Amino acid sequence: MTRAQLTDTEWGFIEPYLPIGEYGPYPERLRQQFEGVVWRFRTGGWREIPQEFGAWPTVSNRFGQWRDVGVFESLLEGLIAEAAKRSEVDLSLVSIDSTTVRAHHDAAGMHLGEDVIAALEKGAAEEEKAR
Repeated sequence: MTRAQLTDTEWGFIEPYLPIGEYGPYPERLRQQFEGVVWRFRTGGWREIPQEFGAWPTVSNRFGQWRDVGVFESLLEGLIAEAAKRSEVDLSLVSIDSTTVRAHHDAAGMHLGEDVIAALEKGAAEEEKAR
């Protein structure tokens, strides 16, 4: 039973984005280890990776190396560029979240003396009255 995760066409697109050398595996194991990473994210466990993808620590380490050098960001940018070239970009799928959450100063580890807090509260009350 084969556990191939990618078609040859998909692999043909992905392969140029994966480094060989300092951060990459032997060329003949490149697809095997990338498919091991894909398998892990489809199923959820590093230790359960089938042996045909390589030893799980090797595949896990390779993922970390690829993550650290920006392989996945480059791959995503390449996919977007290819979709744009084919006029297949669907901007209805774009979502930008600009939520800003402000926390109390104590939440950020800032510690103020009672006199400083009292002065700030007094100033805020005076400013509120002036409005």
